[in-house]
Amino acid sequence: MGLFGILLSLGLLMFLAYRGINVLVLAPILSLLAVLLSGNGPLLATYTQIFMQELGGYLISFFPLFLLGAIFGKLMADSGSARTIAEWFVGRMGPSQAIAAVVLSCGVLTYGGVSLFVVAFAVYPIANALFRRADIPKRFIPAALALGSFTFTMTAFPGTPAIQNAIPSPYFGTTPFAAPFLGTVAGLMMMLGGVVWLNTRKARAQGRGEGYGEHPATDADADAPEAGLPSIAVAIVPVVAVIVLNAAFTYVVIPSLDTSYLETEQYGGVTKDDVRGIWSIIAALVLAIALVIALNLKRFGDLKESVNKGTFGSLLPVFNTASEVGYGATIASLPAFAAVRDAVLGVSSNPLISTAVATNVLAGITGSASGGMSIALETLGDRLREMAEQSDISLELMHRVTALSSGGLDALPHNGAVITLLAITGLTHRQSYGDIFVVAVAIPLLATVAVIGLGSVFVL
Repeated sequence: MGLFGILLSLGLLMFLAYRGINVLVLAPILSLLAVLLSGNGPLLATYTQIFMQELGGYLISFFPLFLLGAIFGKLMADSGSARTIAEWFVGRMGPSQAIAAVVLSCGVLTYGGVSLFVVAFAVYPIANALFRRADIPKRFIPAALALGSFTFTMTAFPGTPAIQNAIPSPYFGTTPFAAPFLGTVAGLMMMLGGVVWLNTRKARAQGRGEGYGEHPATDADADAPEAGLPSIAVAIVPVVAVIVLNAAFTYVVIPSLDTSYLETEQYGGVTKDDVRGIWSIIAALVLAIALVIALNLKRFGDLKESVNKGTFGSLLPVFNTASEVGYGATIASLPAFAAVRDAVLGVSSNPLISTAVATNVLAGITGSASGGMSIALETLGDRLREMAEQSDISLELMHRVTALSSGGLDALPHNGAVITLLAITGLTHRQSYGDIFVVAVAIPLLATVAVIGLGSVFVL
C-alpha cells in the first residue's frame, strides 16, 4: 500500500501540474496523501518537521541565486541590452541562417545569466520577423528558442550561472566549472545537433512549399522597442562579466581567502569547497547587476520598478522548486521509498547511470529540471556520492552528469517553460512540440549518454 501511495502521489502531481494547479498547493497535499496511504507517520508532524524543514533548507541555500538571476535578467531586458544582443546576431548572420542566429542569441543571453523567460520575450519578436522575412515556417520558432534557452547553456557549458548548474555543488563539493571538457562536448552536441535538426526540418518543409504561414498576432509581437538601445559593446559587457567573474572568484579570489572560520559551529562546520560554487555565482551576479545599472542608468524608465519586478519574479520559481524538494524529502521518509531507491540504484553498479536515471525520471515527473534534480539529490545524493567514491569516479563528473540529466525528460509537454514558450509564440503543442522534444529532450539525452560513456572510459 505504501508503494501504491507513492506512485499515486507522483502520478497526481504530474497530472494536476499539467492541468495548471500550482505546485505550492500540490506538493504538500500530495506528499501527505502518500504518508496517509502508507499508514506511517503523523500528518501534521510530517508537514512541519519534514516537508517545511526541507523547503526552508533549500531556500537558505539557493534563494540568492534565484533572486539575483531574476533581477539581472530584468535589468538586461529593461535596458534594451538583451534586444541589442539578439539583433546583433540576427543582423550578422542574416535570413539564410535565421535558426542559428536565434539559437545563438538565446544561448549568449542565458549563458550570461539572463532568465530563459526574459530571453524568450526579448528574442521572440526578432525571431518572428526574421522567420516571416525568410518565409520559414513559424512552427519552428519555439524549438529554436528552447534549444538556445534551456539546453546547452542550462546544464552543459562550464561556468553557466543557471541554477541547474549550481544545485549539485553542495552535494559533491564541486564548482560550476565541474568537468569542463565533457561539459563543452555535451553542449556542442546539443547546440550543433539541434541546429542541424531544425535546418533539416526547415529545408524539408520549404521543399514541400510550406512557408511562414498565416498566424494571428500575439501580445509579444508588439514588444519591439526601437529607440534608446545600447550598443553591442555596452550590451555584451555584463554578460561576459558574469562568466569571467564567476571563473575569477571560483579559481582565484575565494581560494586565496582565509576561510578557516567556516569550520566552526557558528558557520555550519563546512569547508571552502562546500560553498565556493555558490559564493562565486552570487558575487559574479551582484557585480554584473551593478555593471548593468552603471552602463545603462539613463535607459531605465524606472530603475526601482525594474528591480522590484525582478525580485517578485524570483519568488514563484524558487518557492515552486523548494516545495518540490519538500515533497521529495517527505516521500523519501516513507519506508516504501526504500523499494524505489533500491530500484534506481540497482539499475547499474555505475553511479553515473544511477544518477542519470534518477534525475531524469524525477525531472520528467515534476516537469522541472531544478525540481527533479533537487529531489534526486536530496533523497539519493549521499548514497550516490558514496558510490562514486567507492568506484573512484570523479565528483566533478558526477556534478556534470547530474546537471545534464536534469535537462532531459524535464521538457516533456507539461513543463512550465514549454507551455510558456508556446503561449508567447501563439502556437500549440500539436504544431511545435515534436521539434521541441527532439532538441530539448532527445538530443540532450544522447549527450548525457555520450558523457557517461566518455567519463567511464577516460579519466577527464
